[in-house]
Amino acid sequence: MSLMTLPQTASAEAAPLLDYYEAIERASADMLSAAREGDWDRVVKLEGACAVLISQLKQAAQSRALTPQAIKTKAHIMRRILLNDAEIRHLAEPWLDDLGQLMIGTPRTLH
Repeated sequence: MSLMTLPQTASAEAAPLLDYYEAIERASADMLSAAREGDWDRVVKLEGACAVLISQLKQAAQSRALTPQAIKTKAHIMRRILLNDAEIRHLAEPWLDDLGQLMIGTPRTLH
């Protein structure tokens, strides 16, 4: 099973909603791992895969609802996704600063 897709046994229409949240969580964990390694190209690719999963989730959520227990599980998954996202953003700040400096043509001064 790819880390950015739903299980092969589940079609997009038949997959439980939690499968989408779990796939998004795996993608965010992979993004964090890539960010820790400084592999920003991979982070961007994984971000695109995550966007596809989110789009699929939105479609699936229109016709399905979560049980009360699934809502609790979703909340735990969302917290982990948000923690991953916060750390990715923290790791990305220096890289984004460097990129911004390159785009305006000003070299970054090291002290």
